Amino acid sequence: MSADVEIKSVTKAERIIIGIDPGTHIMGYGVLRVVDNKPQLITMGVIELSRFESHYLRLRRIYERVLGLINQYLPDEMAIEAPFFGKNVQSMLKLGRAQGVAMAAALSRDIPISEYAPLKIKMAITGNGQASKEQVAEMLRRTLNIPQESMLPQLDATDGLAAALCHYYETSRPISIGKGSKSWKDFIAHNPDKVVQPGKKKPQETNKDE
Repeated sequence: MSADVEIKSVTKAERIIIGIDPGTHIMGYGVLRVVDNKPQLITMGVIELSRFESHYLRLRRIYERVLGLINQYLPDEMAIEAPFFGKNVQSMLKLGRAQGVAMAAALSRDIPISEYAPLKIKMAITGNGQASKEQVAEMLRRTLNIPQESMLPQLDATDGLAAALCHYYETSRPISIGKGSKSWKDFIAHNPDKVVQPGKKKPQETNKDE
């Protein structure tokens, strides 16, 4: 059983990113498309796993549902939240398996995967690594212009969506050219000694001990 909300149709997308919030009772997911460098919500939802008594049956369900989402929305990339390391070793082991099964579904379709720590995701979405799940959900609603009535009560869904948006932010940053440099022209102007002109060899540094 799963609950989801779909906002946008999947057409003419430049990039499609699926975000996953791993869980052994409820797994959240969100799918974004990026058009003209602007993220838009396609769908978000949760995969209910509590009805399966066996942990292994839950893993199979995760694989089947994540693969179904991949086949339906054809994402270019997957962003997944890394397990939070707690004191309960058994819980961590099961959560790691759930994450691994979701990753296996993406790998079976040759989809690249990026993993983000919960603190990293919260920082990217709200600017506060200690933000609550409710604060993350509200910021997502405002950023992506999601109607209030389309927000799901399960915060696992917005956690999955947050992973996708975090990945968009991380991969959309301009490449850093140099400290304090805004462009190659600016970098060259401030670092003439690091530029070798055509036909000229960069002078070798002398060893002061010689």
